[in-house]
Amino acid sequence: MKKFKLEPQKLIQIHDLMVKSRVLEERLIRMYKQNDGYFWIGGPGEEAFSVPLGLNIKKGQGLDFDFLHLHYRSSPIMMCLGAEPIDSMRQMKNVASDPYSGGRNFANHYSKREWNVVPVTSTIETQYATAIGTGIAQTKKGCKGITIVNGGDAGTAEGEFASCLVWSSRPKSELPILMIVTNNEFGISTPYQGQHGEKNIADRAKAFGIKTMIINGNDVEESFMAVQEATTYVRETRKPCFIEARVSRLYGHSSATGCNFETKEVDSLSTFENELEEAKVLTRKQMTDLREKYNAEMLEQSKGVRHEAMPSGDTIYDHTYYGQKGRYW
Repeated sequence: MKKFKLEPQKLIQIHDLMVKSRVLEERLIRMYKQNDGYFWIGGPGEEAFSVPLGLNIKKGQGLDFDFLHLHYRSSPIMMCLGAEPIDSMRQMKNVASDPYSGGRNFANHYSKREWNVVPVTSTIETQYATAIGTGIAQTKKGCKGITIVNGGDAGTAEGEFASCLVWSSRPKSELPILMIVTNNEFGISTPYQGQHGEKNIADRAKAFGIKTMIINGNDVEESFMAVQEATTYVRETRKPCFIEARVSRLYGHSSATGCNFETKEVDSLSTFENELEEAKVLTRKQMTDLREKYNAEMLEQSKGVRHEAMPSGDTIYDHTYYGQKGRYW
């Protein structure tokens, strides 16, 4: 039986958020398969890492708070910050009430200025380039906020990833950036083994003198302790840190690969629930009831979203740039 280091209430909070995030992703997949969305991409399987990360974020707006340069597998992080599942469904359905993009972007492409969530883009790994900018701004102000950027293993082949390593680690000009790679060992259809000459992706950060960690991202406590250590290090030293988290890809890359459950992958939620039951932190009935509760709530929410209005054609140019309304001539 696993002996937990975290307090039972913290374990229960993490479990609640993991279940909430998993049920949301499964609901988004169902919406896609029921023709209530054009495309799905998300992060079921990464909850054991993403929830602990989300719980260690200093949420707010401006340089004194953490800036988040996320990718499209970050819904558990948003749930930790207080995002409403129905808003993710609105973006999936591309209705006008979508608060993240007004119905103009793919699922899980979040954007929230009030929480320093920089708009998620479909272009691979550009978030590592924009992270440099907020890291510089926070250094110039001398605040305690840090910059957090995450991406996948395949995207590390892009130049923006290398640029972030360079800019964050220059001697006497280091930047307070926590760089994260969630390594599920696959690009859209390309296995990790045929693409990486290095043993670990984290080895590339070591070459720049950056503090690195390689963790089992399917383990809740290992993830929580690592994230806590990394965020504390970056806040106090104002230097970069790098986490490579080994995670699972439970429903394939996206709807482009069918978004069907992968039975050979480790399911971190199932593993965690078995541990909680053995340690008598939660009963199986309590966990089942929680999942059924979220399933029922999100089913009803998705039915409501189905009837919400689509964005009108005259809004197509809105928010292309900050404050833009209508087309600029």
